[in-house]
Amino acid sequence: MRDASPLDYYGSELRRLREEAGLSQEQLGDILYCTGSLVGQIETAKKVPTRQFSERLDAALMTGGLFSRLIGLVLKSQLPNWFQPYAEMEAKATYISTYQAQLVYGLLQTEPYAHAVLSVDNPGGADEMVAARMERQRILERENPPVLCAILDEAVLYREIGGAEVMWNQLAHLLSFRDHPWIQVQVLPFGVGQHAAMMGSFNLLRFDDDPDIFYAESYDSGHMTANPQVIRERSVGYARLQAAALSREDSAALIARVMEERYGHQSGPEVA
Repeated sequence: MRDASPLDYYGSELRRLREEAGLSQEQLGDILYCTGSLVGQIETAKKVPTRQFSERLDAALMTGGLFSRLIGLVLKSQLPNWFQPYAEMEAKATYISTYQAQLVYGLLQTEPYAHAVLSVDNPGGADEMVAARMERQRILERENPPVLCAILDEAVLYREIGGAEVMWNQLAHLLSFRDHPWIQVQVLPFGVGQHAAMMGSFNLLRFDDDPDIFYAESYDSGHMTANPQVIRERSVGYARLQAAALSREDSAALIARVMEERYGHQSGPEVA
């Protein structure tokens, strides 16, 4: 299995340990509250497992956390090849600064919002890609998470992704970060006019011991550089964006207003 993908390796280990335990696929499925067919599909790498499945599997087969460790590699492998280098750097970053012109940043997306976005170009593989995106978000739950500063163009609030209910809950999710110590969400209002990111969305990553990185992407590729001049120019540009954007408090007020006025006819959970 030296050249096997993470998904292939996961499946082969599942089959090996299941057979060592003397269980059929159906019997293991009963223990895991799923079908034997699903177990078989995962064993043959035809289906991507979830983190919840992996945790139940570790408990059922007493593997010492093997599958909970493997699932991170499996889900990471579901990201587009061109995006994986950025995801690796994002996971190591101490500070993440992002400007988003059209969409909520991936680390702040709800699952239904992400599914609607990713289904546009890849409806058949959206579930796997959504699972990979949700896995990326786990860096925000670490003991020492990165500082995340997100500036969203006001257009992001009005671009209806996935329908009104999905948007209501997505904006409510953004509001849940308004008092978060390490996450800051600001909105760049339409009234600003021309601004320092007219070329589009971009991210800046800072590290404790490595050079800063600038990242931007086109339709099907990403560009990442540590060129000092690019970092200098984009860092100044980002500082200007932060100065032009609404404050954290005013941004939250605008998000709440758009949420209620544009999507408020939907019944969603109350935001504290």
